[in-house]
Amino acid sequence: MSETYDVVIIGGGPGGYNCAIRAGQLGLKTACIESRGKLGGTCLNVGCIPSKALLHASQMYASAQNDFASMGIKVGKLELDLAQMMSQKEEAVDGLTKGVEFLLKKNKVDYIKGFGKIAGKGKVEVTGLDGKKQTLDAKNIVIATGSEPTGLPGIEVDEERVVTNTGALSLTSVPKRLILIGAGVIGLEMGSVWARLGSEVTVVEYLDRILPPADAEVAKEAQKVFKKQGLDFRLGMKVTGVEKLKSKLKLTMEPAKGGDSETLDADVVILAVGRKAYTEGLGLENIGVTPDKRGVIQPVDGHFKVADGVWAVGDCIPGPMLAHKAEDDGAAVAELIAGKAGHVDYNLVPSVVYTNPEIAWVGKNEEELKAAGVEYVKGKFPFMANSRARTNHETVGFVKILAEKGTDKILGAHMIGVGVGEMIAEICVAMEFGAASEDVARTSHAHPTLSEAVRQAAMGVEGWTMQM
Repeated sequence: MSETYDVVIIGGGPGGYNCAIRAGQLGLKTACIESRGKLGGTCLNVGCIPSKALLHASQMYASAQNDFASMGIKVGKLELDLAQMMSQKEEAVDGLTKGVEFLLKKNKVDYIKGFGKIAGKGKVEVTGLDGKKQTLDAKNIVIATGSEPTGLPGIEVDEERVVTNTGALSLTSVPKRLILIGAGVIGLEMGSVWARLGSEVTVVEYLDRILPPADAEVAKEAQKVFKKQGLDFRLGMKVTGVEKLKSKLKLTMEPAKGGDSETLDADVVILAVGRKAYTEGLGLENIGVTPDKRGVIQPVDGHFKVADGVWAVGDCIPGPMLAHKAEDDGAAVAELIAGKAGHVDYNLVPSVVYTNPEIAWVGKNEEELKAAGVEYVKGKFPFMANSRARTNHETVGFVKILAEKGTDKILGAHMIGVGVGEMIAEICVAMEFGAASEDVARTSHAHPTLSEAVRQAAMGVEGWTMQM
């Protein structure tokens, strides 16, 4: 008989490999199954990591084109080497996937390449990449299979001309005309990359605003900035189809509230209308579990347990579909299995859009607080008045902090500006400890730094901003 594992994890993405590493650290006999053939999941292979490599490289290219001369830096003829840009992206991905594999080995986790399926209570059937099957016995099974792009009726994805984030990260040439369906995080990041590299980008969005989860004031400011960067927005439009012609694509759309249809021509269309949990074919019916129409599994304990001895993390359960949320889920589940405390506060999971400028937020936004009838006070500070931002010529955006009226407890923070993806962590820590805005306002920040804008916004809650 085969040896029984304490934990068998299906999926080697951020949720899965963090769960595996933590379980190994806690002395649990652990196996991690991954069907991709490489660890890291969507995030590391075709999501967070490669997109950031292209965002960084494309921003350097755009800066050399548009900003260097004004700072006294003269360059010769500037050329784009797209093949090399893609190559350095792959080098980063390859190094990180090997790093994850090393960490599993270091923590004595068995890494099994194949497709895992729950065959019954305590049983996981694995179909290897070579087609051979084996069954693992497990005291605990963790579902960490992540998510996949959501499709739209009338649109056939081929990952060459009509692409998801996967194809958008591997285009072999810069499309002259690019249409982006969806004005969410993934879409705006991909649109930014290709706009910087020379594409004419049109963003088609069903809603009447961009970035639906973001604070409305931040989203409005972001749209102004992106428009200046060359993105053309068609809001309140429903895409009804994409026709593939020999020399071009023809996208058909109509007003979401009704009206005459229109067509747009494109060389490439990126479909970025959201994601759905990847839970099909996992044998959930064998343990009496039925996911919802988006593939999401509802935990029976309100946290991570979905059946006796079966847990789920990351995109497979409710909560923000973010890699760092999955990481936290994975570690928490490993700790719960080991008999320790494990918990994740989803209200304190930050969101970041890695455009230029970046957009970041945590906690409640103004619209949510108003809808809930919560009285709050707002402090806001523009980067235009920040010394470091002025010297860096990066003055777009602001920091806004929302605190509960009466108690001054921080309820949320919303930022748009260069580097705010790093700055949001300060507010996450403050909120984790139940801090008041005054706590941040009275914490010394080095001068001159961009992070002073966070302190000044906190000062602004009680009306004692010190800078311009």
